[in-house]
Amino acid sequence: MIAEKETQMLQTKSIDDQILEKIENRETERLGFHMLVQEYQKRVYWHIRKMVIDHDDADDLTQETFIKVWKKIKGFKNQSKLYTWIYKIATNTCLSFLEKKKKRFLLPIKDVHKELTSKVNALDLNEGEEIQRKLQRAVIKLPNKQKLVFNMKYYDEMKYEEISEILDTSVGSLKATYHHAVKKIEEELKRYIIE
Repeated sequence: MIAEKETQMLQTKSIDDQILEKIENRETERLGFHMLVQEYQKRVYWHIRKMVIDHDDADDLTQETFIKVWKKIKGFKNQSKLYTWIYKIATNTCLSFLEKKKKRFLLPIKDVHKELTSKVNALDLNEGEEIQRKLQRAVIKLPNKQKLVFNMKYYDEMKYEEISEILDTSVGSLKATYHHAVKKIEEELKRYIIE
């Protein structure tokens, strides 16, 4: 009877509540963190991968993100959804990486775009995925903020309110950013059609 009640209680709690409850308890904190990683690792990886393209870089940045999450989780105040908080950490980690890469190699932004484009071109895609490759090449050329907003809205299907929490930007500004990104992508895709 008691086990049945506990099962019912767990079913009514969100996965985030279950994770946070386990992390708060010293005896179950590692289990809670393992649950957190299981729940969000794939989404975080693909969020990062869309920005850096390279699997190894995305894998390293995903690990770095979860190390930061582990160090900061006790300070999570539950004022936002857990995944938006994690996405914010992943986004900042990714942007720092791209900025360091640009500075370390003294690369102008055009060369960074070339490097990312060459990685997209090297992806082993079948015939039907060629359209996806062209879209990725167009997205790479966007400024980082437009790229982030486009990826989160288009690929991750996030609401503007969620993106607003992650990027600390107003919903109106995000809508404008997304609109500009879509226009630039459309222009770029038209060039591919002409070629």
